[in-house]
Amino acid sequence: MENETSVSNTPAASTPAANRLHIALFGRRNSGKSSLINALTGQDTALVSDTPGTTTDPVQKAMELHGIGPCLFIDTPGFDDEGPLGALRVERTLKATEKTDIALLLCRPDMKEELPWIALLEEKNIPVVLILNKADLLDDPEAEAVHIERLSGKRPLIVSARYGQGVEHIRKAILEKLPSDFGEQTILGDLVNEGDLVLLVMPQDMQAPKGRLILPQVQTLRELLDRRCPVMSCTTDQLSATLQALRRAPKLIITDSQVFKTVYELKPKESLLTSFSVLFAAYKGDIHYYTASASAIARLTPASRVLIAEACTHAPLSEDIGKVKLPRMLRQRVGEELRIDFVAGADFPKELTPYDLVIQCGACMFNRKHVLSRIEQAKEQGVAMTNYGIAMAYLSGILDKISITSP
Repeated sequence: MENETSVSNTPAASTPAANRLHIALFGRRNSGKSSLINALTGQDTALVSDTPGTTTDPVQKAMELHGIGPCLFIDTPGFDDEGPLGALRVERTLKATEKTDIALLLCRPDMKEELPWIALLEEKNIPVVLILNKADLLDDPEAEAVHIERLSGKRPLIVSARYGQGVEHIRKAILEKLPSDFGEQTILGDLVNEGDLVLLVMPQDMQAPKGRLILPQVQTLRELLDRRCPVMSCTTDQLSATLQALRRAPKLIITDSQVFKTVYELKPKESLLTSFSVLFAAYKGDIHYYTASASAIARLTPASRVLIAEACTHAPLSEDIGKVKLPRMLRQRVGEELRIDFVAGADFPKELTPYDLVIQCGACMFNRKHVLSRIEQAKEQGVAMTNYGIAMAYLSGILDKISITSP
């Protein structure tokens, strides 16, 4: 299946991390990031110590903030860390920017380390809130704030995480910095309206353990129910029987990409067809770049090189779509000599130019910012990038016949 993360008995109020607003805290070692994240979350989320460098890996905490909704706070290692291990920690801090929706940057008055990071975050189009923390230890916090504003052009919030001073102002600043389209993205887009009958074709194999559905199926089903759409579901082998049992043809059929061709050949002419992976291509990424990049498949030769990127870090299964089925389809078209590399989870090469094509999974485990960061990297380096569903529709010869949501 397209993404292997399964869910079971999920409380209705829970929100997957990928659908939460990602708020990352950046700053030097011992600037009070961990204390501040504890003050914001109201819990001992991060380890607090006077020893610089206590935070060695990004720490994440999912929360619901009043007026903001579901958030994921990320406490990062200090960006002034030193030595070989320090360089690795700074690299992880830098990597955290790829999924950051809003940055809270803790400042020191001299701003020597902070100014380059402000520029970096703004270059990545990440809204930045400057914070002058540990105000309780400063002789004149207002004067320091004025100095920071003169150097950076931004007025910092004056905060004391220790005493909770200014924490409410941070919440208000986060609200003001919310991306204009945050929370407006939908999985189904304009493909369905209330009352439209939708059929879900969901093969149940090793990647969907007994008693579970994978996350994209669950999220899509929930949105269809919220839209008041009647929903039918079946496995591929029961598709014909299910269609015969229906009194009217489905407005939309959503399938797993690996059976695109089978479903296309059986579906009623009037029914629209898409897949979970294609839906998530628009929900999480740049659908236009994905579809345009699919044509790169036609230019692949036995000497070409392809990168397949999984958001999950699961153990390979015998019929894994990313490591088995998609490579098989590519090699059947191009030749067995085609070189295919794999990365999983947060691993993603900085240099993409050795590749003729990058194929990203549906990325249900990544937030939209993370996926768009990868796409922007591919665009900047002039490398074609598509996703599982789009690639499999192209390889099946039906890309021009499937339905794609409006971004």
